Amino acid sequence: MAIATVLKTGPGSSIQDLGRRGQANLGIPLSGAMDMKSFAWINHILQNEVNDAALEVSQPGFQIQFDSPTYIAIAGAEAIVRLNDQLIEKSNLIAIQSKDLLEIGAFLSGSIVYIGIKYGFKTPKILGSRSQYKGLTEDSILHKGTKIQYFMDSEASPVFNAKAKWSTEWYREEEILAYPGPDFHLLKENLREKLIGQTFRISQQSNRMGAQLLELLENDLPELPTNPVFPGTVQLTSGGKLIILLKDAQVTGGYPRILQLDVESQWKLAQKKPGSKVRFKLFQPRISTISR
Repeated sequence: MAIATVLKTGPGSSIQDLGRRGQANLGIPLSGAMDMKSFAWINHILQNEVNDAALEVSQPGFQIQFDSPTYIAIAGAEAIVRLNDQLIEKSNLIAIQSKDLLEIGAFLSGSIVYIGIKYGFKTPKILGSRSQYKGLTEDSILHKGTKIQYFMDSEASPVFNAKAKWSTEWYREEEILAYPGPDFHLLKENLREKLIGQTFRISQQSNRMGAQLLELLENDLPELPTNPVFPGTVQLTSGGKLIILLKDAQVTGGYPRILQLDVESQWKLAQKKPGSKVRFKLFQPRISTISR
């Protein structure tokens, strides 16, 4: 078994896969990759299994060294990537040789870079997943000196006949699609119009548990009993704060659930930096008519 060693990392970077489904009754959040579109892309390029674990890097300056040959793939945020201090093209397979050093530099757009490896990173599975989560896995994030196992590929070659093209345009849009939440009906008409018509900004107080929005939505909604919540649930506090729950969020909550983001909008939101603007677009179901 080969070893990759993290030489440098900022806070928040971790190992993720598809997460832990079916554990909510135990109070265990879904976890998993925040941006499933990018996560799925790198496993597709590597011809991996869909659940093979990858690195989720949320800060520039990340460095990792591989002790044996393999292939990797990179997607997600647009970032400056160097291999052995040389700028590289990152939209296709990257052949890794023994002692190669990979560095993720400045993020030009987006906020999460995914690094996949042939056959996936081989950390222990806890409740069917390798996704790191505080209190469940030995470490909740990657640290300097973290060693991660992987399968070597002695035939790794830098010569390829095709180059895949990864676009970042999809997450640059401000508009995010949402459905009315279970408590949407509690909003007065003027609040509904403000919620859907206003542009909001992502707060610095955002992480894998949830994204807060800076602009307040003043309200007089009643307190509610604790109810189930999911990644993508938009909660409105009595103080007017809007909180969009993400992959590591709790499985229950007592704030009104006014919206529910669709899955692609959750991936898009995950790539938004603090200060980025978003606008909710309410899903309108199509009504078909049959003429007689």
